Amino acid sequence: MSGQNRLAVFPTRMALTNMKSKLKGAVRGHSLLKKKSDALMMRFRAILNKIREAKELMGRQLKDASFSLAKAKWAAHPSDISTIVLENAQTATFKVKLGNDNVAGVQLPNFDMLNDSTKVPVELTGLGRGGRQVQETREQYLKALEGLINLASLQTGFITLDEVIRITNRRVNAIEYVVKPKLENTISYIISELDEGEREEFYRLKKIQGKKKKNLEQKEIDKKARAAENAEIEKMEAERKDIFHQTKGEDADAPIIF
Repeated sequence: MSGQNRLAVFPTRMALTNMKSKLKGAVRGHSLLKKKSDALMMRFRAILNKIREAKELMGRQLKDASFSLAKAKWAAHPSDISTIVLENAQTATFKVKLGNDNVAGVQLPNFDMLNDSTKVPVELTGLGRGGRQVQETREQYLKALEGLINLASLQTGFITLDEVIRITNRRVNAIEYVVKPKLENTISYIISELDEGEREEFYRLKKIQGKKKKNLEQKEIDKKARAAENAEIEKMEAERKDIFHQTKGEDADAPIIF
C-alpha cells in the first residue's frame, strides 16, 4: 500500500480505534454537507427563476416609467418638471433596510423597502400644469424602484449562494475523494499490520510450544534412559552380591587342611 494514500500512523489497536472514529465523523460530515449543498442548490434554482421573472418585470416597469415620464414632459414643460420635483422632494420617502435570511446556516443579505408617502405633500404637486401626469410618473418610478431593489436583493443572494455552494461542494469532494479514502486505506493498513503481527505471534508461540514439547519429550527420554541405566546398575549390583554370597558359601563348606 502506497504511503501517499494513507496517513502516517503506527499500527496499534488505539490507532485503529481513532481512525475508525475519524472515518465515522468524516462520513457524518459528508452526509451533512451533502444535505446542506442540496438545500442550497434548491434555493439557488428558486432564486434563479425569481431573477429571470424579476428581470422581465423590471423591463416592463422601466418601459412604463419612461413612457410615463415622456407623457409628463409633454403635458408640462421639461423645466417645469424639474422645478416641481425639487419643490416637493424635501425628505426621502423611499428607504432601503438591510436584512438577513437564513438558509441552511448561510446568511443571505436581502433589502427591505420602506416607502412612506405621507411625508410628501403630493396633493399640490404639479398644480399648475400636468399634475396628474407627474403623479402617475412618480408612481411608475416607485414601482420600478421597488422592482430594482427586489432584483438587487435577489442578485446579492444569488452571488452569495453561488460562492457558498462552491465552497461546500469543494468540502464534499475533499471528504469523499481525499479524506475518506485516506482513512479507509489507513484502517486497511493497520488491520493488515495487526493481522500480520498476530500471525507472527501465533507462529512464534507455536514454535515455542513445539520446542517445549520436544524438551519435555527429551526429558522424558532422558528420564527413562536414566531409569533403565539405574535399573541395569541395580541388577548388576544384585548379581555381583549373589555371586559374592555364593562364593563365600562355597568357601565355608570346603574342608580345612591344616
